[in-house]
Amino acid sequence: MGDTVDLAVQVGALQLQNPIIAASGTFGYGVEFAHLVDLNRLGGLVTKGISWEPIEGAPSPRLCETPSGMLNAVGLQNVGVEAFVRDKLPLLRKYNTRVAVNVFGYCLEDYVRVIERLEAEDGSGISAYELNISCPNVKRGGMQFGADPVQAGEVVKAARTAAKKRPLWVKLMPLVTDIGLIARTVADAGADALTVANTFPAMAVDFASAKSRLGNATGGLSGPAIKPITLRLVWEVRKAVQVPIIALGGVETAEDVLDYVTVGATAVQVGTSSFTDPGASEVIVGGLAGAVKRAKFKSINEMRDRFHVETG
Repeated sequence: MGDTVDLAVQVGALQLQNPIIAASGTFGYGVEFAHLVDLNRLGGLVTKGISWEPIEGAPSPRLCETPSGMLNAVGLQNVGVEAFVRDKLPLLRKYNTRVAVNVFGYCLEDYVRVIERLEAEDGSGISAYELNISCPNVKRGGMQFGADPVQAGEVVKAARTAAKKRPLWVKLMPLVTDIGLIARTVADAGADALTVANTFPAMAVDFASAKSRLGNATGGLSGPAIKPITLRLVWEVRKAVQVPIIALGGVETAEDVLDYVTVGATAVQVGTSSFTDPGASEVIVGGLAGAVKRAKFKSINEMRDRFHVETG
């Protein structure tokens, strides 16, 4: 009993049995992975981005492997909020894991409408909303909100007013002049937690054809290549705000999780790893207690915010 490691974490008012969350856009609506992953072992999962109307997404090819990472340009393809409520949500209600619904809109009113529709459903099946104000793969919405503190604050405030039943997480974009300023703005506007961060706008070309290797000209870079950059972003956000941070970027191992926890993250999301190994999130859960024990701690919460810079 004395060797038991406590992996439970508190993301605002929401308790997770462990800090491992399957990331939006890499895990379908969750139910598609149920035959590959024991969803009940995860701390949570985030659905694909849900919009008011269905979105067809970007043209193919949508994925491109890069050194130590991956480019994607899926374009937020999804079934729309009505089909999600009708077809996906009843299946998600069968699982005990926490489910956050990623919400996307082309304008402020779209975000509000989607949340209001989801708020009309009872409490089971949805534990939180993750507001996507940072997707690099759509022409409207997304980054136009996440790059501007004023617009970010406005959309979060409107979403907070609509989200009366459930916590509101806000997914930040990485390429901003001052991510601490954005973080403070959205926290003041009512965000209960911050997801740091979305993919990095990037591109890959085929010099022979002089064309993009994706259906779009650009895509979002993810995977191990971005972890050192995102680790710094998490640290910067932690210095700026006290709301919980959910880190996202290049998580492949339990040790990656603990790196993020050390600089201030409460939980982490597993994204690109699920493309190479659909069971990656569950594997990381399985190795996390041992990694905490090897670091000579009894609780993962004891490891948070321990990073310090040597001076003198």
